[in-house]
Amino acid sequence: MTTLFISDLHLEPARPDIGHQFEAFLEGEARDADTLYILGDLFEAWIGDDEPDPYYNRVQDLLTDYSATGVRCYFMHGNRDFLIGARFAERTGFEILDDPVVHNIHGTSVLLSHGDRYCTDDHKYQSVRRMVRDPAWQQQVLSLPIEARRQLAGDARAESSAANADKSMDIMDVNADAIEAALSEAGVNTLLHGHTHRPAVHDLTHADGRQARRIVLGDWYTQGSVGRWTAAGFELAALPR
Repeated sequence: MTTLFISDLHLEPARPDIGHQFEAFLEGEARDADTLYILGDLFEAWIGDDEPDPYYNRVQDLLTDYSATGVRCYFMHGNRDFLIGARFAERTGFEILDDPVVHNIHGTSVLLSHGDRYCTDDHKYQSVRRMVRDPAWQQQVLSLPIEARRQLAGDARAESSAANADKSMDIMDVNADAIEAALSEAGVNTLLHGHTHRPAVHDLTHADGRQARRIVLGDWYTQGSVGRWTAAGFELAALPR
């Protein structure tokens, strides 16, 4: 049996090519999996589970149909879709995971995360992250009218793009000490995450000499990216569009 991992699709109406590839993925390779993990940023932005736009309703219908096939489905919040809530989970059949969380994947204890929490060199981003992950802040935003939330999301995206243009890639990547601390605290030797859009499998060495791995999923902007885990091991693959 196969466990699949994806993240950072950033689905939105303006990018139908990504949506079409995701639909083909769900109707193709993913049908043969026993478990699917979506580790955040499924959407470019999510303004709340009461989103009325037909595009987002169709994506939810696709997820509902997929989970109904019997595949175990998990979702973890990203930095773009942290307002996904219980209504979304109930409708789609996806279980929402804490970030981070340890799951046993074919006999290996793996720390799963979206990944942005480990970009600790980007102090401004971490400050914003703490704010938007605060339940009180989220409730305040969700109480706003839908159009106000759309405007807020659009402004946040524009501010993020402008801020990132002036940052070095190293600052926006994960911090090695944060990764070491996360693995040690969780008591595991494998971390799997998304967010940075730098797909790779990194071999690491703990301070005490133990070997570890950091697996990074890719984004779906120009092609798909999937992590496949079977009894034989892990494979990170690109999905040409």
